[in-house]
Amino acid sequence: MNGQRQQAYDRGTNIFSPDGRLYQVEYAREAVRRGSVSVGIRGHDGVVLAASKRVRPPLLEAAGIEKIHKIDTHLGVASAGHVADARQLVDFGRRRAQTDRLRYDEPMAVEPFTKAVTDHVQEYTQQGGARPFGAALLVGGVDSDTNGDLRPRLFETDPSGTPYEWQATAIGADDDTVREYLETNYDSEPSVDAGIELALSALADVRGEPLSPEEVDVGVIDPTYRGLDVDARRETLESLDLLADGA
Repeated sequence: MNGQRQQAYDRGTNIFSPDGRLYQVEYAREAVRRGSVSVGIRGHDGVVLAASKRVRPPLLEAAGIEKIHKIDTHLGVASAGHVADARQLVDFGRRRAQTDRLRYDEPMAVEPFTKAVTDHVQEYTQQGGARPFGAALLVGGVDSDTNGDLRPRLFETDPSGTPYEWQATAIGADDDTVREYLETNYDSEPSVDAGIELALSALADVRGEPLSPEEVDVGVIDPTYRGLDVDARRETLESLDLLADGA
């Protein structure tokens, strides 16, 4: 009987169960957990985003798997979950950042940008005929305060439409294990270089084996966005003794 009642609430994407749960949002979180892991680390001089990429078919071009995206010159995101859903959120975020830049002639701050994305996500938890986004984002960026000082920020978006700010975190498969690794090894306000090393070490630790530069992606905002090319990733992995044999 209880299973039949739950199934009834499963059919409605925007109907609360008697115990106050939205099952479709919980299932969307599970979709995020089944995606390959992404890591975000905030340092004193910038933000590091790193992601593990699943390259299974031997003929698949690894560069075509996008896990980290440039949003604006000072904003980047890493995703986990359904790729198509994440792509829709990335496109929404790019349009919103461009609109604010054109309207106010200044870059959109990281927190308002994140809340604009999560407001968009939240709308899909209460609309009939729609489903929640089965994707989560790590939003990294650098703001300038009134004194002109740079302030790195790192946020997570949840399928419920809730934003969270972090010093370091992970989303996707084995995110709890990665967060435990970060809690053990994170030093308050590291440099960007130290953040890159920590992020790659965390990805290697959760995988339990060395990494190929084609299987990871790294983006840095310090204060402008830049992605590390495959040679830079290989050099960093080699310096950390994390480079897979033959990579």
